[in-house]
Amino acid sequence: MAWIILCLAGFMEVAGVVTLNEYNRRRSYLIFFMATFMILSVSLLGFALRTIPMGTGYAIWTGIGAAGGTIVGMLFYHESHDWKRILFISLIIIGAVGLKFTTGA
Repeated sequence: MAWIILCLAGFMEVAGVVTLNEYNRRRSYLIFFMATFMILSVSLLGFALRTIPMGTGYAIWTGIGAAGGTIVGMLFYHESHDWKRILFISLIIIGAVGLKFTTGA
């Protein structure tokens, strides 16, 4: 269950970054949603870290945030689809999956 909560925390991080990006585009009403997503993200991370080792949990949480934010940027904000970006995002995802399988929690 902790791994599901950790993934949900990562997705809340991505949602927070997306709303931050929209907030920066002069949509000031989104500040409430951004704050809510960020608070949920950190709260869920803290809950998951009760079971998952801190280093592993934090690495996976930031990996989901980084990879998710980049993928959303490529899909919805016309950011570069260069093969090198896709390669390195794949490495982040492979690293996160590897951490999951090497953690005994």
